[in-house]
Amino acid sequence: MDAQDQIARDRTGESRTTRDQADQLLRRLTGRADAAFHEGQFEAITALVDERRRALVVQRTGWGKSAVYFIATALLRQRGAGPTLLVSPLLALMRDQVAAAERAGVRAAAINSATTDEWEEIAARLASDEIDVLLVSPERLNNPQFREQQLPSLLSRMGLLVIDEAHCISDWGHDFRPDYRRIATLLTELDREIPVLATTATANARVVDDVVEQLGRDVLTLRGTLARDSLRLGCLRLPSARDRLAWLLAHLGELPGSGIVYALTVSAAEDTAALLRDAGHAVAAYTGRTDPEERARLESALKANEVKALIATSALGMGFDKPDLGFVVHLGAPSSPVAYYQQVGRAGRATEHADVLLLPGPEDAAIWRYFATASMPDPERAAAVLSALGAGPLTGAPLTGTAQSGTAQSGTGQRTPQSTAQPAPQSAPLSTPALEALVDIRRTQLELLLKVLDVDGAVRRVRGGWVATGAPWEYDAERYRRISAAREAEQESMLVYERGEHCRMELLQRDLDDPNAAPCGRCDVCAGPWYPSDVPSDASERAAGRLERVGVPIEPRGQWPTGADRRGLPVKGRIPPSERPETGRTIARLTDLGWGGALRELFGGGADDRPIDPRLLEGVVATLRDWPWEQRPVGVVAMPSLGRPLLVGSTAAAIAELGRLPLLGALDLDPSVPATGPGGNSAFRLASVWRRFSVGSELAAAIAGSPGPLLLVDDLVDSRWTLTVAARELRSAGAPAVLPFALASVG
Repeated sequence: MDAQDQIARDRTGESRTTRDQADQLLRRLTGRADAAFHEGQFEAITALVDERRRALVVQRTGWGKSAVYFIATALLRQRGAGPTLLVSPLLALMRDQVAAAERAGVRAAAINSATTDEWEEIAARLASDEIDVLLVSPERLNNPQFREQQLPSLLSRMGLLVIDEAHCISDWGHDFRPDYRRIATLLTELDREIPVLATTATANARVVDDVVEQLGRDVLTLRGTLARDSLRLGCLRLPSARDRLAWLLAHLGELPGSGIVYALTVSAAEDTAALLRDAGHAVAAYTGRTDPEERARLESALKANEVKALIATSALGMGFDKPDLGFVVHLGAPSSPVAYYQQVGRAGRATEHADVLLLPGPEDAAIWRYFATASMPDPERAAAVLSALGAGPLTGAPLTGTAQSGTAQSGTGQRTPQSTAQPAPQSAPLSTPALEALVDIRRTQLELLLKVLDVDGAVRRVRGGWVATGAPWEYDAERYRRISAAREAEQESMLVYERGEHCRMELLQRDLDDPNAAPCGRCDVCAGPWYPSDVPSDASERAAGRLERVGVPIEPRGQWPTGADRRGLPVKGRIPPSERPETGRTIARLTDLGWGGALRELFGGGADDRPIDPRLLEGVVATLRDWPWEQRPVGVVAMPSLGRPLLVGSTAAAIAELGRLPLLGALDLDPSVPATGPGGNSAFRLASVWRRFSVGSELAAAIAGSPGPLLLVDDLVDSRWTLTVAARELRSAGAPAVLPFALASVG
């Protein structure tokens, strides 16, 4: 027997032992004596355990990707390997994975924002080798304490790295997250002998290629069919938001089991949940605004079938695991078939049948356009951040620096050496709030931009805040143009799906580049509509009643923004009650299902300034009629408007006439103070309006001795600083109270 035969025999024996051990672990994990691996599962396990390779597994939801990494972890630990580091994107996913690990006899722990009180205990358990799998969020990889104190030791003895929901690595993916780009840096620091597993159910060919490139050479890619035999897909086009809500009111109880109703915005989810609850349905809203503790409670309630449905945004997506979820309904379509596939994949994982229905709306496209570019960096804002951190202006050069071993994929799409340049000289790191006061960027947008710059190597998070690395940063305009074009193509594919000219499951598979795409024989295109299409009149009336509701509060600002003094404003801390407006009202938010449609049309790009129309005036009257003010206003004052003077002026005049109130006039506007557009943070927004408005002599005379509050009329409320400053001027001129009113609020 030659050496090659001996090696082959040894490997065969090892694989046989691995198979026996893996079979036993699978039976333990599933609790079934007859449990068997799906096609590709054991191939992935042996690649990790016996061959120590890097692998990418692209398989449908419910295929059993978690079984692969938990069984591989158990086998590697039996052979003396160190713990597994599992990068997982969502708290819900972590909770389910920890529970699944325990079923496999694998000791797991999670470090995230919900387990802060357990970090020290987990660190001690890691040090004593009492943890088999450590789950961390991608954001945790950049936490200075974790990065400096725990990660180096973990890397030195890691047995397996698992990247769950790996499509998040690619900015071509439908759910790209800048924090995931840090994993590319982690891979360059990892010994090549340590196996790596990346898993996803939603990656087309472009995303697969991108992920494979970041994993490095000799990557085993296992890709199975993405068809979901249990799902019965359908799409029902209804003419209005009222009809869609009415359909849900009438037919939610007929859908099998319990499930999820997805909405595109937070306000739509909350309004829909309120409507359904009022009608007696056991539902609850689940959005990005839901507290973590409440999210966990709601997830448990759905799993236990204590609610018929959660009315959710995409906050309830990856990682939520209820094998017997009976249905998924969408009120409005996601922007891509890939995102849609990911969300409907929550249903029918362990049942023979589950129903999936899309109820698209005409407002979907406007929402898609907003979110399409939300994660892309703006070069001017990036320059402002780098300048504030002392990095100087942008250069045209790509990222450079002293190379470490290997390279990493930057957020700009260029393969660039990871910089080890020293931070640019500055007195101290700047916290995010301190940095926000120096740049005109809202907090959420600033945090996202900092993540992109951090991943690109231009800034670094340290204890106490952020520093510049000194590495130049280049905005890759061509790459982001191509990403934008890809997003638009995805949106068009979603519209093709809605039209129903081909099998719906086949279309989803084709958009995911599944070579096994074929007609499913179950969807409404293949087999005809399986859902009722009637909208009962009583349900329609109830839905109309909810959609016709008006009156969104405008809460008064109570604090001057941090950093206002840095903008030269003589204010700090609490706003005195004597200078504040009262709680105001708008007809609705632009994102609302009911009046939001008319308001979006009114304030949409390219809309002409015109007097208020009779239909919208009905909303104004209803809002004022239902306003629970303590004292009725005694006069009307208009905000000066450069963009919509006809709209604001006619609204104020109509209110005065209908309410039999005197129209006192408008505030004066100083044209030398430049107007600013939407967006930006509070300190900059306040500075832009601080000296913009004043009370003229005629208005001051009309206000003098006013016996009651004044109604201050504007068109659109965004930051609330315009109304805050205007109300302060009116209060200083003698108004005993100011009641702000606007047609709409941004959100």
